[in-house]
Amino acid sequence: MDEGQTQTLLHYWGNTPEQDYYKLQGIKAFSSIYTTPRGLKLFTRLWLPLSSTSTPPRGLIFMVHGYGNDISWTFQATAIFLAQKGFACFALDLEGHGRSDGLRAFVPCVDLVVQDCLSFFNSIKQDPQFHGLPSFLYGESMGGAICLLIHFSDPDGFKGAILVAPMCKISDNVKPKWPIPQILTQVARFFPTLAIVPTPDLMYKSVKVNEKKIIADKNPMRYRGKPRLGTVVELLRVTEYLSRRISDVKLPFIVVHGSADVVTDPNVSRALYEEAKSQDKTIKIYDGMMHSLLFGETDENVEIVRADIVSWLNDRC
Repeated sequence: MDEGQTQTLLHYWGNTPEQDYYKLQGIKAFSSIYTTPRGLKLFTRLWLPLSSTSTPPRGLIFMVHGYGNDISWTFQATAIFLAQKGFACFALDLEGHGRSDGLRAFVPCVDLVVQDCLSFFNSIKQDPQFHGLPSFLYGESMGGAICLLIHFSDPDGFKGAILVAPMCKISDNVKPKWPIPQILTQVARFFPTLAIVPTPDLMYKSVKVNEKKIIADKNPMRYRGKPRLGTVVELLRVTEYLSRRISDVKLPFIVVHGSADVVTDPNVSRALYEEAKSQDKTIKIYDGMMHSLLFGETDENVEIVRADIVSWLNDRC
């Protein structure tokens, strides 16, 4: 797809209507609004294998997107692929992201976001058609951190987790330098929604292939502004908390990370693998790959990562 074709994109795949595209991919997909116990209206999607009407899915995958992203653009590519492989996938736009309630890119309390996710995921698991099926978490970047927090909140609720370049610690390459974090923390107490934190646009640091940068940039829901003070302070708090608690992780997991990632630190994923108490744990560090492993790399690289994830799932279903 050349640059001229992307000027009028309705979807990351082009202008084919959603339902027609899903049929071409051999899956079913739907969207809806979920109201959380605290009254937030969150936009949700599910992607199902066509055979799910006659044969149960092989497993349930509950997916969490990253900061500034949403579930309706390139994030769908992975969900569609997993549905093609027989898995039922579910995701929601987090508070302040995509089509969900909240000020854009403002995440004042990650703990409440964790409870939103758990509430939605548990509502799916209670559906009789999904009873008894193994359930897995899947998180990209900030979503990977949220998956670990979900695990801490519900230690026995999931059979495993797929952690894609998880934000267990913000990379020093994008983290504001001292004394900026200390100053931001003080100012955020009074002006938490101010979008003034001096950081680069992470999309351009995440996506390797130039043509895919163009497609990613066309996402109408992508947050392009500077990070908000309250969000940055909260993410710093959560990642510091996680970096202290990685030895408490007990669920089975596969963590995948690119060695050239400058957004989240692959060394922290290595530490997670080494220190977690999980008896079943796998790590894949891909030489030269960047942050957006499942979209922003070459198609060949994306297929390598996908194959590793599906192989891991197959062994546990």
